[in-house]
Order: sequence, then structure tokens, then C-alpha cells
Amino acid sequence: MIRNAASWTELTEDELIAAYTVADRSVPRLRANFVTSLDGAVTLEGLSGGLSSKDDQNMLGRLRMLSDVVLVGAGTLRAEGYGGLRLGAKRRTWRSEQGWAENPTLAVVSSRLELAADSPVFTAAPVRPIVITCASSPADQRAALAEVADVLVCGDEEVDLKQAIDALVERGLNQILCEGGPHLLGALTGADLVDELCLTVSPLLAGPGARRITDGLASTEARSLAQLHVLCADDGFLFLRHGRGQ
Repeated sequence: MIRNAASWTELTEDELIAAYTVADRSVPRLRANFVTSLDGAVTLEGLSGGLSSKDDQNMLGRLRMLSDVVLVGAGTLRAEGYGGLRLGAKRRTWRSEQGWAENPTLAVVSSRLELAADSPVFTAAPVRPIVITCASSPADQRAALAEVADVLVCGDEEVDLKQAIDALVERGLNQILCEGGPHLLGALTGADLVDELCLTVSPLLAGPGARRITDGLASTEARSLAQLHVLCADDGFLFLRHGRGQ
């Protein structure tokens, strides 16, 4: 059961969907979604799933349902064991009723292209995925992946994320959901491309060792995101939504 923290009223499924629906889908928006422990860890025993819950997984499903494209770094793709990005039947039906494609597109960011073309991420995908890379990536890997995905070259020595986001928008993929990992979020934050952060706070103390939800080498200017809402579950999980507005 998820409630509005301000009124303590229980929210229906339709109300939860409405709480994360943007006012104008034609306006490009990059929404990041992460889970963290109370003490700031992004993983438990190396995986984000250890911090998650059924409500959190359902929230991820809603956010995917509302997106045009799901953006993920190659490292997170491998670590979390992504397969073909396919929503459940009810969520596919809901999208069809809106006149959208049944499933969002998966876009993978990788500079080195350490991705297997025969991975279920590609072979089991209901929508042809996108691979975003740079010109310095191995040409033979680009050619192999082009058989199973649309390969976009954005940048020379490293991926130019501004160029990548523009390329997704040019394809009509305005509503972008970033699922990580920390390096990708750090790079997006550094480029000032994050419009919204949906953060699940797990009621756990993970202890030392784990990384934060954002990572990278360069320091970036601190930026403020307004609080849009706070939701809470009976088991102590919090669902925070902050953004630049709608």
C-alpha cells in the first residue's frame, strides 16, 4: 500500500500513474530512477535488487510504462542481468490504449562496446534496441551490433551525452527514463541533462563499502531540484520525486 505522505491517503493505481505523468509529453524530459539505502548505498551485496521491494519494482514498472525509451549504461546492463525489455500484459494494454507502442525502447550507452550481439537484451527485445557509442569504439563491434540494434555514434573519444539525448528526441523518444548506473547518472548530471530524479529510499542501513547513486571523476556544480511529491509504503520505503517542474 502506497500513501501520499502529505495527506496519508492511500493511492489507487490510477492515482499513482497520474502522480508520475508529465503535463506535456511533447516536451523532452530526462527522468532518472534509483534506489538507495538510508545511508546512501546504491547496492546491497553488489546489486540494487537487495535494496528493492515489491512496491519499488512496481514503481519501476510504472516509470517504464510512462517512458518512450529506457536509458542504461552497459555496466549496469551486465551487472543487473537485463534481458529483453518487455512490460507486463496490463502495462502493454495501458500503453496501447494511449496510442503508444506496447513497449518502450531500450537504449544502451557504451564507449567500449563490450556487449554480445547474441545477448537476450537484443535477441529477446520486442522493440529493436539502440546502442549509443562513440567514434573510438571498435568498428567490428559496431558492425556486429548493427545487426541487432540501431547504433548511434555520438562523440569522438567518449560518448557525447547531449548529442545522444538530442538523437533520441529526434526519433520522437521524448520521455527518457535513465536506470543507471552511477557513472551514467554522474555524467548526465555533469552535463546538466537530468530534469527529474525519482528516488526510492529503502529503510536499510547498508554500512560502508557501496557506492552512491552517482559517480564519476569530475566534480560538478550542485543543482537544485524542487520537491514534486513524497510517497510512502507501509513497510517504510519512501518514494521521492524531485524535478525542474513540469
